[in-house]
Amino acid sequence: MNYGIAVRTALPFAEAAVQIREALREQGFGVLTEIDVQATLRGKLGQQMDQYLILGACNPSLAHRALATDISIGLLLPCNVVIRADAGQTVVEALDPQLMVTVTGEPALKPVADEAASRLRAALAVLPATA
Repeated sequence: MNYGIAVRTALPFAEAAVQIREALREQGFGVLTEIDVQATLRGKLGQQMDQYLILGACNPSLAHRALATDISIGLLLPCNVVIRADAGQTVVEALDPQLMVTVTGEPALKPVADEAASRLRAALAVLPATA
């Protein structure tokens, strides 16, 4: 099952993180939460893993529209964006907002999901993709 929108880039992890944050901002998203999974697993479990960062991105206007349609949609918010190291490259992935429509079965959420997906795709398109 494909539930994400992704781009693979040769940019170093830190640079990709800076660029995607700016691109999200330009698309009207703010980063509400940030989870450094690598640091958390190292600190709490003593486990090692590649760099892995989860950004909880929110576009207030889109969130408001979604919540007005289905108050329980907050369970699926914010839009998570993952930045992770993979085989010498960086992968940036966003959860496909169309899942909101699929999970809830609420067709009135489709326009909100369409706009959110379009904005997330535009943000990811800023990163130079590799093959």
